[in-house]
Amino acid sequence: MKVSKRRKNINSKVDLKKEYSISEAVLKLKEVSKTKFNESIDIAMKLGVDPKHADQLVRGTVALPHGTGKTVRVLVIAKPDKQEEARKAGADHVGFDDYLKMLSEGWAECDVIIAAPDTMSELGKLGKILGPKGLMPNPKSGTVTNDLAKAVNEVKAGRIEFRVEKAGIVHACLGKASFEPKQLEENIHTFINQVLKLKPATSKGQYVKSVTLTTTMGPGLAISKNELAHH
Repeated sequence: MKVSKRRKNINSKVDLKKEYSISEAVLKLKEVSKTKFNESIDIAMKLGVDPKHADQLVRGTVALPHGTGKTVRVLVIAKPDKQEEARKAGADHVGFDDYLKMLSEGWAECDVIIAAPDTMSELGKLGKILGPKGLMPNPKSGTVTNDLAKAVNEVKAGRIEFRVEKAGIVHACLGKASFEPKQLEENIHTFINQVLKLKPATSKGQYVKSVTLTTTMGPGLAISKNELAHH
């Protein structure tokens, strides 16, 4: 297998066997992120849970202090009396019947859907379409709510949703390579702390098995377990 020059260069700067502190990893990833586009900084946490058991399904939301650096396109599903409020709060798309029809036909130009509770009986029928895309609103994640303006503001400001996948891994994008190191560190600590808080009571043994930070195109750096105890 031919290793690209870029990858060789990265491999020479990074020790893939080493466990890094979060601050070291952030500096390393910024150093090796020399691609033409502003790469995302992503985290993967392998948890010692079995997501097949409902009581071990780790899911939640977290407000990242510095946002993700991504523009989040928000669709609000609301009946006419609530639509103006959502528009004023900065939702990119607002509607009811029109958008239900478009969603049912496969329209997907949005990253988050926020719904007023009185629309869920209709929107719920689209579960087969929206579920797999991770777009189905959920009261637990604050995306089914009567306070549409607050929900729109929070999502736009950097509140992200996460949930553990089948293999027991939680993935999230926690910023861009162009962020200041301190901003990335704060986002990462905030995220890890939130996942730690959600440890299921029934989870036995080691809860966090590994933490890896990567850039979109770059290497994965293992984060030292000591980092999980301090914060």
